[in-house]
Amino acid sequence: MQLIPSIDRYILRLTVIPMLGVFALAASLLMLDKMLRLFDFVAVEGGPVGVVFKMLGALIPEYASLAIPLGLLLGVLLAFRKLATSSELDTMRAVGLSYNRLLRMPYIITMLLVAVNVALVFYIQPISRYYYEQMEYELRSGALGASIKVGEFTTLADRMALRIEESEDEGRKLIGIFARVANSKGQVLSISAREGAFLATRDNPDTIILRLTEGTIIQDTGSNTPRVLSFSRHDLPIDLPAIEEFRARGDKTREYILPELLSIGWSEKSAPQQRDASLASFNFRLVEIVMMFLMPLLAVALAIPPKRSTSALGVFVSIVMVVAYHKVNQYGEDVAALGRLDPVLALWVPFFIFAALIVWMYYRVAYVPGGQAIGALEMAFAKLSKRLGKLFARKRPRGHPAPAELAAAE
Repeated sequence: MQLIPSIDRYILRLTVIPMLGVFALAASLLMLDKMLRLFDFVAVEGGPVGVVFKMLGALIPEYASLAIPLGLLLGVLLAFRKLATSSELDTMRAVGLSYNRLLRMPYIITMLLVAVNVALVFYIQPISRYYYEQMEYELRSGALGASIKVGEFTTLADRMALRIEESEDEGRKLIGIFARVANSKGQVLSISAREGAFLATRDNPDTIILRLTEGTIIQDTGSNTPRVLSFSRHDLPIDLPAIEEFRARGDKTREYILPELLSIGWSEKSAPQQRDASLASFNFRLVEIVMMFLMPLLAVALAIPPKRSTSALGVFVSIVMVVAYHKVNQYGEDVAALGRLDPVLALWVPFFIFAALIVWMYYRVAYVPGGQAIGALEMAFAKLSKRLGKLFARKRPRGHPAPAELAAAE
């Protein structure tokens, strides 16, 4: 005897394949857009290319928390749409399988994804977001090797100007170096070298050595004749600029994990503004997770096209509804964080309205004979499609016989 009935295995297969595809597509699109911005940012700051992929890795939990509900919705929707358009759904209904029974496997998948999303939203995502902010800070401050830019003059410790023409081997080999150094006595050294390389020092981590090869030193001593010295190798010590330590985690509310949110939001000792922001963030994360339990119902309600129709309007409507609801939640969180509205009103009232709409749409499809959740939209869309088809249809020149007339003449 098999543990999972064949009908559940079949629905599982129909659901998982498109769901994983949507996961991959949504995450790829989100990361591609961010990757282009990060490449521009790192190029401007002069940082190593490898830090782009580290920063993208830190954003994966945030993008995954957005892609999981959308993937669940479209996975179930496409599975039931395939059953409906192939008339398999009618057969299943005819043998006594209700929509509630057919949703057994989608709800098992939903439980697993909810558990994953809880871990992401309340624990993993805040830590990874802080890690991302830390790397961005270090990149701006030069802690990741981004303080010296190729082709530009860079001031170090207010007494040295350095310019590098080219950089090879990920910054290990420098070509075309010019440095201008001033000491406390007012003497100025102008140094040019063909090649160079940065070397770390064990004794003083705040100082690095710029080892120069085949160059010239011109020392301006204040007299009419400067001193000129050629060298085959010269070590130039450079004091690194002081870099402030990055702030502690928690400067932003989205960096708090669940126990910290509850501790701040329920503590009488917390500042009112901080307490409002914590409660708003907690309710926002919670309502986004609870809404996942309604995604299978919404998917089924929008998956069933009208009879003798293959309209994909439900797919478009489902994406619009989920994205619009997410934006409403974001606005509610911002308003509640400012203390202008209670988080329960700002976030849970839209949830109950949206949930009531989804339940009504599912009831129309599951319990009303011939019922359609978006029947009016389907009719309007069908009429619009016909008008557009007539508008863009190719018109036959006057006097030119129709294809049927040509066939009859032959």
